[in-house]
Amino acid sequence: MPKKTSPKPRSRQPRAARQAVHDAPKLAQIASELAEIRADMQRLEQAGLAAHPGIHPSYQLSARNLLHYLALRSRDPRALQAQLRRLGLSSLGRCEAHALASIEAVTAVVAQLSGRRPEPAPTTQTRVNIGQGERVLERHADALLGPARAERRVRILVTMPDQAADEPRLVEGWIQRGMDLARINCAHGNPTEWERTAANVRRAAKRAGRACRIFMDLAGPKLRTGPVAAGPAVLKLRPLRDALGAVVAPTRVWLTNASAPSSAPPGCAGALPVDAAWLAALAPADEIGFHDARNAARQLIVKQRTRGGAVCELRATSYFTPGIVLRKRGTRGAAGACRIGEFAARPGEILLSRGDHIVLTRSLEPGRGPQLDQRGRVLTPARIGCTLPAVFEHARVGESVWLDDGKIGGRIVAASGEQLEIEVTSARAAGCKLRADKGINLPDTELALPAFTAKDQADLPFVVEHADMVALSFVHSPSDVQELETRLAELGRPELGIVLKIETRRAFERLPQLLLASMQSPCDGVMIARGDLAVECGFERLAEVQEEILWICEAAHVPVIWATQVLETLAREGRPSRAEITDAAMSERAECVMLNKGPHIDQALTVLDDILRRMQGHQRKKSAMLRPLGLARRPIV
Repeated sequence: MPKKTSPKPRSRQPRAARQAVHDAPKLAQIASELAEIRADMQRLEQAGLAAHPGIHPSYQLSARNLLHYLALRSRDPRALQAQLRRLGLSSLGRCEAHALASIEAVTAVVAQLSGRRPEPAPTTQTRVNIGQGERVLERHADALLGPARAERRVRILVTMPDQAADEPRLVEGWIQRGMDLARINCAHGNPTEWERTAANVRRAAKRAGRACRIFMDLAGPKLRTGPVAAGPAVLKLRPLRDALGAVVAPTRVWLTNASAPSSAPPGCAGALPVDAAWLAALAPADEIGFHDARNAARQLIVKQRTRGGAVCELRATSYFTPGIVLRKRGTRGAAGACRIGEFAARPGEILLSRGDHIVLTRSLEPGRGPQLDQRGRVLTPARIGCTLPAVFEHARVGESVWLDDGKIGGRIVAASGEQLEIEVTSARAAGCKLRADKGINLPDTELALPAFTAKDQADLPFVVEHADMVALSFVHSPSDVQELETRLAELGRPELGIVLKIETRRAFERLPQLLLASMQSPCDGVMIARGDLAVECGFERLAEVQEEILWICEAAHVPVIWATQVLETLAREGRPSRAEITDAAMSERAECVMLNKGPHIDQALTVLDDILRRMQGHQRKKSAMLRPLGLARRPIV
């Protein structure tokens, strides 16, 4: 029989030690890469602080942490992250608020696994400890935005509509529903209206027993389309029809005294000025015949008479123009007839489709559509003015241009000191109508424009006197921030909170430099102006861009305002889209969320307040909060 062999004796080494021996080369590689990252952090910290010697004491640690985080994100550590995850260690995915401390903590654990003694960490004066960064950010958010509510960490900022200047009870209702800050936009209105609005906010907050800070935007450089020649004076009215074309509900028309017109009652689709004596003779059930602008025979039926005019019903689509004769049925001669008086022309518009050309000019003469020959061929393209002449000094052929919040896109095919010819490359299939005072974006063009304009200089003394913080619109460079800081110091308010509105690609690309400039003030923040930013960076990149801004600002311990189109459909129309609800839930990662104006702002405030309260139990910045789930408590079997 073969001789039995005894089994080999088992190693007495602990399993963790055997694994460490097995992983020794891998651990050495990880330790080496972590050491390189730490060295990069320290080098960038020294260089960055030397280049920005005026950092305010309240931001000294934050500036260091920002520089540490930038050093980390200048590399591609994804392979390192995967190795750390396989070892069950932190993968550095939540290190924004305490970058160097995270690297040192992981380095120490790797050294222990390798059987080495970790290097001593530097003193706490040179870096933000784990857990400290979150507290610093909260302190900065409280200083700028005011203390958070006990039940909701994220504040709500509401843009004040015109009626806020005259209706303090309206403002008080918003504060009770959850408004924490009131925004006054200096691009609209005047100091008299702003002062009444600010006073109403202060009084309403006092009555409600809550703090409500006032946020004011400086207008910044105005890059918009010029006027457009008015369209014809024509009013098109049509009834509501079903799928088969049958009239479901007639449209209502308001006939008013041409010499003393009065506002149309609710439900009327349009108003027509007529002779006062002829109007006075009308009575309910009277029939009024006429031929519209297309010579189509039509009829109005008087439904209601009031002191100001007559409400009539119309059951067929009609085009009204000044001079059309209205005749009361059953009458003869001039006494029974009346001509429609003059009314306002339609706002001018230029219809643009893909492949069309439009010329952007220095001249602010009314714009117009293309001029055509008898066969419909274009003789000269459409033209429209631009409110900012400096555009023509910097824009070049091949650069992109976006009009009206990105609805129309194109590229420059010819450029001179007086005009730019643009070929339309992006528009709806049916075309898009371009009107006056619409935004122009040139994301490829390096515009050497100061963000601080003459209007801003004139408005700033009012802002300093009435606001708790000031927003710098269309900021491009650190010099813009420094000029605002200088002006605030001259006006005796160097401590006033500064908010940088990131709304251009240039501002996004220079965000770290802008933050280091704003850290020379004791109180600052960032607004993600997602409307212009989406146009400038591309709609498909917006999600990525806003994530990067959130990361960089958390590393700098700078509070963020999540702005533009939050619950916009709900605020305008009274019912949100599903995408808007998801977007509002994602906004919980900021320190403040902005709602814009709308007739249903009360409802939008209530919904946003509820969403933010609920999400606070599930999410904090990028970290999931493991709140007990009702689903998990239900029996499985």
